[in-house]
Amino acid sequence: MKFSIRILVLSLIIFSGFKTYAFQNDTSAYQTQRQKINMLLAERSARFGQYDLSLSARSGIFGLQTKNDLKNSNEILRSIILNDNNIFRELKVLMNYKDQEVSQVQSNEANSRKRIEAYMQTIKKLQDENETLRHNVDETDKKTGTFTLINIVLGALFLAALIYIFALHKKINTINNLKT
Repeated sequence: MKFSIRILVLSLIIFSGFKTYAFQNDTSAYQTQRQKINMLLAERSARFGQYDLSLSARSGIFGLQTKNDLKNSNEILRSIILNDNNIFRELKVLMNYKDQEVSQVQSNEANSRKRIEAYMQTIKKLQDENETLRHNVDETDKKTGTFTLINIVLGALFLAALIYIFALHKKINTINNLKT
């Protein structure tokens, strides 16, 4: 039992001693909770030292332990157990903070993913509209080019007709002038 308690204390101290990047970004409430647990662990270590001393105390005749020595050791052990219960309770609160933080990160990630998907859909929609507009501009340019060609041809025909009419009119005038 003594060995398992020491392993528990050692593992709790090691657990509380880790400093990782994730801990650097924790909230102040999380940090306060960690400090509270560290204080409880330090208190436990001190009491465990008292317990070791009380086990070696032998105030009886011939160097034997008395009832008071055993009672004192049991009281110290009882206070260690009560302290362990407090540590476990505070660790549960600490884990709840961490769980809340994880759920908040997951929620933020889900919201970000939704926004990114909405942006991607908007971009796709705008790209499709842009492609449609370019296609319409190309068709309009082709139609405009065809209409321009038709207008040039009609203008040339009209001009040719005017020249022909003017030349014919001049010829008729010349013939009329000769006849007179």
